[in-house]
Amino acid sequence: MSHTAHIPSHRKPRRSASKLAVRAGVAGGVLSTLAMAGTASATPSAEPVTETTLEMPVLDADLASEVSSAVATAAENTRLAAVEGELTAQEESARTGAAAEAKKAKEDAQQKADAEKKTQEEAARKAEAERANRSTARASLSTKSAGSDGSSAGTKATSNQGTGAYVAAPATGSAAAVVNFARAQVGKAYVSGGTGPSSYDCSGLVQAAYRQAGISLPRVSSAQSSMGTSVSLSSLQPGDILYWGSRSSSYHVAIYTGGGKFIGAQNPSKGVVEATMNYDKPTGAVRIL
Repeated sequence: MSHTAHIPSHRKPRRSASKLAVRAGVAGGVLSTLAMAGTASATPSAEPVTETTLEMPVLDADLASEVSSAVATAAENTRLAAVEGELTAQEESARTGAAAEAKKAKEDAQQKADAEKKTQEEAARKAEAERANRSTARASLSTKSAGSDGSSAGTKATSNQGTGAYVAAPATGSAAAVVNFARAQVGKAYVSGGTGPSSYDCSGLVQAAYRQAGISLPRVSSAQSSMGTSVSLSSLQPGDILYWGSRSSSYHVAIYTGGGKFIGAQNPSKGVVEATMNYDKPTGAVRIL
């Protein structure tokens, strides 16, 4: 081992190349600065250097607030537009639904009206057929009921059993006045709304006949059939009012004259006739006297 091994060295440590370069650059910069300063002082007649200053735009301190407000406004407008679009779609859907419901309701009403019209027409056809059948039967009866001496059906008629000539049983009291007046009108014309003395309709004849007994009856057949007391067809008495149809809603009336016969203003083709019950059987009867 060397006898100098433990003696510390007095040499300065080497500086690294990078540090030396930095120091050289700094020194060079200082020297350049000094040279430029000397040159400037040596040439006093040179024109002074004019420095140009660029003005930078000044930013408003409230710009951020305005931008934030604009963004918020745009967002709100977008939201309102979306809401308006949704409301428009809902309104259009509601209008479409309402139009469909209205169309369906109109179709249902039209179908109902058509059905009611068809029912009414069918009822009218049936009523017309019934009237035609009654007219045909009455025409046949009128021919059969005429006597061989050419007298009217009011004085001689065929009985219900068809056993030969039949003379009507006499009525008494007020019933006689009603029956006798009605029989005196046989052969006169039928005119709708007629109340005498030259023409009658069915209720006009009944009203005029009962007036002879001092009794005032309503003008129309439906009201006349609602008067008095209802009686069965098997217990009729002269002067009873016969009706066709339902009571209080009858469409035809006549006067029972006894012996299974009645007198009524039948229709324009027959006028006032006396006929048997089997010619046109009534629905029911009421008793006024």
